[in-house]
Amino acid sequence: MRYFVRNDTLFIRGRFRAASTGIDGGIADTTTILNSTVPRDFDGDPQRHLELLTARHGLFQKHFGLLTAVSMRHLCVLQYDFVTVFITAGVTNPTRSHPDPDLGAPHTINIIVHSREGMSDAALLETIITVTGAKAQALRDLGYDFSGTTTDAVVAACERGAPGAHTYAGTLTAIGRRVHAAVLHGIPEALARHQGRTSRSDPSFFIYSRYGGKHWVEWQKDGCPYYPCHFPDQRCDYCYCPCYPCADEELGEWVESSSGGKIWGCAGCTLLHLPEVADYVKRNPEATLAELKRLRDRL
Repeated sequence: MRYFVRNDTLFIRGRFRAASTGIDGGIADTTTILNSTVPRDFDGDPQRHLELLTARHGLFQKHFGLLTAVSMRHLCVLQYDFVTVFITAGVTNPTRSHPDPDLGAPHTINIIVHSREGMSDAALLETIITVTGAKAQALRDLGYDFSGTTTDAVVAACERGAPGAHTYAGTLTAIGRRVHAAVLHGIPEALARHQGRTSRSDPSFFIYSRYGGKHWVEWQKDGCPYYPCHFPDQRCDYCYCPCYPCADEELGEWVESSSGGKIWGCAGCTLLHLPEVADYVKRNPEATLAELKRLRDRL
């Protein structure tokens, strides 16, 4: 899975089995999932808008797409082991029986869940239930008297052909616990950014860490206490690598996890810290790992 933001649209690319409640949703194999910002007064055909958007980027295969009035610079990306959750959130059109006319133009809560491990179709659908429950709890914890907005949407996706297929995704399962925790943490963070209580110029990235006790950590390039962790003038745009876990033993190795099993360890890899490679990935976000290694070898 690769993701990148371009022209206020989040692109998530890969080989997915996915379920979507969004525009032209359902259950399907797909290579592209999008969350795109539209003007607050947008009144066009959502499906046609997404078709034109994907065509402009040369993406003609089946896609699942979501629309929002929330800027992608307020996007929150949360990684919890093999689960990654993408959240944009605004609550100006709550699910009250009598919406407040003074709340302004409508926003929505869009949530996309990706699993590196396989999932059954039933588990994909149950993920939508798990997301909805976590979203409602997060809003209640924030003091809101509604459980969502009138235009909320969810996409749940997994890698096609990935090992370790999950049959269920409720909160008692390994995948459901991770999804629930990520959404519960991510909703307040996404709303804080959209509402101006937290200021970030780019999307925010959070990782669930067990180092020093289980907790969420937001990675920020500016003021990082570990800079430079590899070499002077290194680039840190991809501190959390879009190729992870690449399983390329030239760049890393499988190591024992403190919670059991094995995880991909690549702390010594400097590939995406090289300025020339980082710039290349920004221009070509779907470049293959082999392509990046060839570029490195020519430097």
